[in-house]
Amino acid sequence: MRVLITGGAGFLGSHLCDHFLSAGHEVVAVDNLSTGSLRNLDHLLANPRFAFIKQDVTEYLRVDGTLDAVLHFASPASPIDYLQLPIQTLKVGALGTHKALGLARAKACRFLLASTSEVYGDPQVHPQTEDYWGHVNPIGPRGVYDEAKRFAEAITMAYHRCHGLETRIVRIFNTYGPRMRLDDGRVVPNFVGQALRGEALTVYGDGSQTRSFCYYSDLIAGISRLLASEYTSPVNLGNPHEVSILEFAKTINRLAGNNSGLVFTPLPVDDPKLRQPDISRARQVLDWEPRVGLEEGLRETIDWFRMALTNRT
Repeated sequence: MRVLITGGAGFLGSHLCDHFLSAGHEVVAVDNLSTGSLRNLDHLLANPRFAFIKQDVTEYLRVDGTLDAVLHFASPASPIDYLQLPIQTLKVGALGTHKALGLARAKACRFLLASTSEVYGDPQVHPQTEDYWGHVNPIGPRGVYDEAKRFAEAITMAYHRCHGLETRIVRIFNTYGPRMRLDDGRVVPNFVGQALRGEALTVYGDGSQTRSFCYYSDLIAGISRLLASEYTSPVNLGNPHEVSILEFAKTINRLAGNNSGLVFTPLPVDDPKLRQPDISRARQVLDWEPRVGLEEGLRETIDWFRMALTNRT
């Protein structure tokens, strides 16, 4: 196959590039590098089956030759990024998705949208199933990301229904692993960075809010299966093991050997209190579920961040 990945220099996008290249396919990565980094792709630049295009996906996207799939992963994905880049976040979810869908239609190829558990907002249903429509504040500070992804899902389904485009939608729950940015602002880089610097970990609220953390390799395997499947409705991919942020912080301190404890600050606006995927659909349709345990994944991630911090100094 020959696949195009928008956001290909990002955390998940770069791992997808690795996945398809290791399977013998050709990959075209597109990224404007606003939140991605070429460092994530350095090891691929000499590969004759890999090509990189620096471009904003909200602009007209032209690619010569055939494509078998377009995977749209371009978007700021952490609160720090989309609060600093609110208009760009909305544009990549709307205009960027439109351009990527247009490319897939022109190439008569399959399209996969990277959506998110944030379409569920601060959920009133727990765990979250794909049939739940969500509880989102459209004018709150997080609304720029939540609504961008909800629009992206809507236009993807419109292309599927109106143009017969082969589309897939993955709703990604919290995923972590190597190549996350140290200044990402999400909980794993925040906690691991603080722990490795010997600082107290910053916990928002009282830490009773929950998350479910999936290791990146499990997620990439699920995305690959979804792309190859014939299923067109959204599919949750994530680890259903739910953990409180307080428990998670203590686990990271223990694994990193940090004795500086915790500090507590107010909960951000519209921060979800609960987050846990129901992955019954993924189990049934894709025969998929995560394999990497939390502590195993965290040990590998901590080792990667330790090396990244060393290379910074």
